[in-house]
Amino acid sequence: MHEEPARPEQADAPLTDVDEVPRVEFTPGAARLVRRLSEAHGPLMFHQSGGCCDGSAPMCYPEGEFRTGGSDVLLAELDVEGVARPVRFWMSRSQYEVWSHTRLIVDVVEGRGSGFSLEAPEGVRFLTRSRVVGG
Repeated sequence: MHEEPARPEQADAPLTDVDEVPRVEFTPGAARLVRRLSEAHGPLMFHQSGGCCDGSAPMCYPEGEFRTGGSDVLLAELDVEGVARPVRFWMSRSQYEVWSHTRLIVDVVEGRGSGFSLEAPEGVRFLTRSRVVGG
């Protein structure tokens, strides 16, 4: 039986005005790359783990290729101009507990990251920047 992953409002973190601002957003450069990757690979999803090496680098996959479950939280379904379906952004629950009071800004930078993220062959990588909100 597949357990439905929790949304942030179902997580154990206290609710603050963090819910009044976007939890996740793409910079214009990241949105352009998402459009390009979507054209090449179809619907997309992101997962931000608490990994040690590229922990600040969200991984981009074809939708459904990365299995999510009860240890993940769906932070956002992002609408990107020119992309037919919303892009889901997931985070591991343990990472969410640490970052529950932040807004995540997904950017793109030069250089190749490690991992299996779809942008790797492009010579760029996604990077998460964060801003504390609420408090």
